[in-house]
Amino acid sequence: MALEWLGLALVAGAEAILLTLLTLPGMEGLRKGLIQVSQGLLQPLLAAVPLALFLGVDIFWKLQNLPEVHGHAGELEKQAKSLLKSQRNALLVITTLFLYWLLFRVTRMQIRLEHLQQQVARAKRCGILVAVLGRGFAQEI
Repeated sequence: MALEWLGLALVAGAEAILLTLLTLPGMEGLRKGLIQVSQGLLQPLLAAVPLALFLGVDIFWKLQNLPEVHGHAGELEKQAKSLLKSQRNALLVITTLFLYWLLFRVTRMQIRLEHLQQQVARAKRCGILVAVLGRGFAQEI
């Protein structure tokens, strides 16, 4: 079970690093490459979503079926430690899912922004040509 949590933590870390790089200002030179890397990683990282959901359900089941401890302090301490680990793991599940969704949306936004910038550049070129042609026609008349 520890290997699953390690894998989920690595996925969350990769998502956080990629999100940080995508949203840093002044990275225009690397932005196209980062967008391509992000697009390429979105599909493999999607495998973490069902894993995170499964582990979240597992945590919920453990919390619902937690036995009541009526004993000495050692047993109570063991149960408290188990609860803390479950809460930490639940936070990891929520973080992984949120970071995946955020990475997906930021990547799509960056792609859309790139397309819009290309359209503006094309419109400016056409607008400049129209203005130049318009002056030429005006001088001929």
